[in-house]
Amino acid sequence: MGAVDTNPPDAQIHITDHGSDWLWAVFAIMAVSTLGMFAWSHMRPRGTRFFHNIALIILLVSTISYFSMASNLGATPIQTEFRAQGTRQIWYVRYIQWFINFPLLLVILLFATGLALTEILTAAFFAWVVVVCGLVGGLVQSSYKWGFYVFGLFALFYIWIVLLGHGPRTTFNAGPGLRSGYLRGSGLLSFILVLYPIGWALSEGGNVISSTSEMVWYGVLDLVLGPFFLFYVVFGIRNIDYNTFGLQSLKYSDTYGARPAVGVAAPAVLPAVTAVGRNV
Repeated sequence: MGAVDTNPPDAQIHITDHGSDWLWAVFAIMAVSTLGMFAWSHMRPRGTRFFHNIALIILLVSTISYFSMASNLGATPIQTEFRAQGTRQIWYVRYIQWFINFPLLLVILLFATGLALTEILTAAFFAWVVVVCGLVGGLVQSSYKWGFYVFGLFALFYIWIVLLGHGPRTTFNAGPGLRSGYLRGSGLLSFILVLYPIGWALSEGGNVISSTSEMVWYGVLDLVLGPFFLFYVVFGIRNIDYNTFGLQSLKYSDTYGARPAVGVAAPAVLPAVTAVGRNV
């Protein structure tokens, strides 16, 4: 007996057993990636785990989310606006996942740049706007859902400006290698972000594709921005001195007693820099 039989759907348009099987496969990949990132993080010296720990959070949240969706839990029925009359599963658990993960994806990428902390936090806020607008739009039964869709697109446009415009123009203290890696990472992230609103318009918004096809669409995107993207980022910064990111605080987590952790250089005292080492 599959998850769809154990936890029967309460909407007329819902995932099938094949959709649940696909979600279990994505869950397995996320779970293995989470364990791998956990092990990799604890192999790093204390004080050099910032990017690894953020990646670990993203992967763990994705693992829990896909366990819920594979179990056919975490959705609510909403009356469709177009095509077949009836209710469709809207997966609020997916938006909880994105609400946590999307800002962290921006943080893990933008912290490699010389952007001010306020600009990074603003981009993270706009990521929340994108996710909330997508969730509210999906829960609205009337055509007013497309108003939230437009708000989300405007927020996403701002994020593209930060990723492709502001970020590359900053100073990369770690050298040109990090800049080229950022350009590749931001290009991939920006491209994948284009595909999410397309998927929303075809599924939650326009009811064009089935719930199972929706799961395949979002599942592939989440895998690309999950294990693939995150392991690419942490692998790219594996040999970079963390002092260049301005992340040293001299707290216990960064040191062993009065000495820096193994592999962590003593932080230099710089003027006009905040306590966490980044301009505001």
